[in-house]
Formats: sequence, structure tokens, C-alpha cells
Amino acid sequence: MNLDTAVKTINSLLEKEQPKTFSSSWICTHSPSVYQFIRTNFRTENDHVDWDRFTYGLERKYLKRWTHYKRKPAKEYENQAEVDLILIKYQDKIYTFVAPIDDTDREIRNRIIIAFVRIAQKGNALAQQELVKWMRYVVDDWIEKYYPLFKWKGYGEDIDEKIRACIRGYKYTGSFVGYLFKTLQYSARGMRSLQAWSLDDPVGEDGATKVDFLTQDIETGEVKLFGK
Repeated sequence: MNLDTAVKTINSLLEKEQPKTFSSSWICTHSPSVYQFIRTNFRTENDHVDWDRFTYGLERKYLKRWTHYKRKPAKEYENQAEVDLILIKYQDKIYTFVAPIDDTDREIRNRIIIAFVRIAQKGNALAQQELVKWMRYVVDDWIEKYYPLFKWKGYGEDIDEKIRACIRGYKYTGSFVGYLFKTLQYSARGMRSLQAWSLDDPVGEDGATKVDFLTQDIETGEVKLFGK
């Protein structure tokens, strides 16, 4: 058995059974072989079962039905060793927060993020601090590239708090990066921009303005400056 086979097996079972919710216990009952395969072969840096790695491959319509466990309010603690395990494992891939090269880099970045998120949700304040630090590189880049997020420029502390809130609230609904982007986008709608900025601002020396470089992604609908 491999990951693709395990995912296909559970997707087929979900299609057949149509449970309103499902969990690791449901998988254990309906497909013990898949349950044992995941428990044995997919472990986090801190030796927990890596259900995120598995659920990421499920059909999107089933993701919202996944319930891993009822998370009690976490008692805050500090454990640098838990953070270091993640940093050491991905030490050659931390650059993906600053300059991801391709989709493979973005996928690796998402794994790093989720690793920090799960430890932070257990209460490790140092994991939260580490992730906020690296996610600021991502968000600051968005603010420069995507017009809908420009209003966040200058709101440094508020951005950090939004990241922390997303860390606390993230479940099993796909990419954390996408979840954070949408949260910032929706929140920006009622914000007042702290910095003056106009699409009529000149770009270069040929008389062109920023509006001349405004494009919209056909798939996502996001508006951004071409070349950014």
C-alpha cells in the first residue's frame, strides 16, 4: 500500500457510506489496513500521527467532514526542542517562505507551516512565534503584489495577530496559506489605508502608470500588478 492507494480507498468508502463526519476512528473501523498504514508510515517531526499529510489528498467535498479531535483550550508552554526538530528537518527549505521557486517548493512550505501550526495549537508559544516570523515574509510579499491586500500596509501588529488567529483556528480545510490569504482579504474590505497609493502613480520613465500593469488571475480572481 502507498499513500495514493490509501487516499483512493478512503475516498471510495466516503462516497459509498456518506458519513456526516468522519475521523481516524471511523477510518480504523471501516478500513483497518489504511489506518495502520497511516499510523505506521506517516509521523510528524514530534512523532505524532501525521493525519494532515493524509487528509490533504482527500476530495475537497469531504475535507469539512473530517474531525480529528476536540481540541481543548491549550495550556501555553515553551519547548524549543519541538521547534528545532522542524527547523532541522527543513533547514534547506526555509527559503520557500521568501522565494519559492515552483509548486514543489510551495507544497514543501505548506508542510513546514502545518508542522508549526499543529505544535502551536498544542500550546507551544515558541512554535507560534517562529511561524509568525516566517509568515510575515509571505504576507509582506502579498501586500506588495496583490491590490486587495494593500490596505494592510503599515498594520504590522494587526497582521501578526491575524496570523496568530489563523493558527488557532486552522482545521483540515486545505492550505493554511490560502486560509490566511482569504482572511486578510476579507478583513481588508473595511479597513482604512495608512499609506497613500494610487493606480495613477507613474512606473518607469515612459509615462506608464500602475493601472497599465494591473492584471487579474482568471482562476483565482485575484488582482495584482503584472510582473510582481
